[in-house]
Amino acid sequence: MDETEIFSALVGDLYDAALEPARWPGVLEKVAAYVGGSAAALVSKDAVSKASDVHYHYGFDDRFVSLYRETYWKFDFLAPLAFFGVGEVTSLMDCPAMEAILRGRFKTEWADPQGWIDAANVVLVKSVVQCAIMAVVRSKADGMADDKMHWRMRLVFPHVRRAVLIGNVIERKTAEAASLADTLDGISAGMFLVDAAGRIMHANVAGHLLLAAGGLLRTSAGGRLVADDPQVDRVLHDVFVAAASGDEALGAKGIAVPHTARDGERHVIHVLPLTSGARRRAGANYAAAAALFIHKAALTTSSPPVAIAQTYALTPTELRVLLAVVEIGGVPEVAEALGVGETTVRFHLRQLFDKTGTHRQAELVKLVAGYVNPLVK
Repeated sequence: MDETEIFSALVGDLYDAALEPARWPGVLEKVAAYVGGSAAALVSKDAVSKASDVHYHYGFDDRFVSLYRETYWKFDFLAPLAFFGVGEVTSLMDCPAMEAILRGRFKTEWADPQGWIDAANVVLVKSVVQCAIMAVVRSKADGMADDKMHWRMRLVFPHVRRAVLIGNVIERKTAEAASLADTLDGISAGMFLVDAAGRIMHANVAGHLLLAAGGLLRTSAGGRLVADDPQVDRVLHDVFVAAASGDEALGAKGIAVPHTARDGERHVIHVLPLTSGARRRAGANYAAAAALFIHKAALTTSSPPVAIAQTYALTPTELRVLLAVVEIGGVPEVAEALGVGETTVRFHLRQLFDKTGTHRQAELVKLVAGYVNPLVK
């Protein structure tokens, strides 16, 4: 296959994984091959639990994945990705305090023994307390991340993001493509199967309730799904037409279409094409071109680290030290984790005390805790 065919097939595989999560390791293998790496993973970080998890991966030794979950997530140079926007592709050269990273425990104890030297990373989903990331990792044989790798990551990003978002909406329920409509009645998000013209072929229970409530969606005389906001309705119409043209045609359209109801309540709409791959069986049963999911919008303001950095005008290195103090502990432990001397850590601590008006490390921990949303469980 030529490159266009390879990319088109990859996009289809990504959307299949949205419905069948067991496909993710195999799909990540194809993502790594296309982007130009030897391994890939979907990783999430949580600012409340101060934990990280590897949800799916390809090319990593299971022992090192376990070590990452247990210990090395604390030292991972993915931490600075909290400062980058959704869809922005970064690699080691883009990370703050790169020299410290190269001397740190994550590089010397976790990456080096596996032969990993760099990674292209992209933020897929970002909220107040969580960040989901895709990383494609390079070995010594691959070389450092280059412009071509970044370009291909940007091409793949919107499709990976859509697959992840829709997978989250489905809430990890089993949803084989052949029986999509039957298995999704229990989810809280409204779901509609529509054809290229937007005519409703099927709706789940939550979808019917949304139509009955009004103020957000309705049906036309011809059975077409209509958004009350004319602009949103035009976007959805374009997305449905694109979905009928195949996976690749959807591109960056319809990843997250915001829609505000008449009462001011915010919702988000995601669209999954059903015209190829394993999803075709679900679409064929109803002559549907796409599955539409709509749910209440989650809070998507800046993450706590970003808010803290902006409030106190912290440099990237100062913020890195601050987060390390909160997550790891005292000066010796932070110095070891960051690969710097204790004198350097103490210098940055003094800067942090001056900028934040605190005097002790315990006060810094309390300050950071104050930026975590207390309503999030």
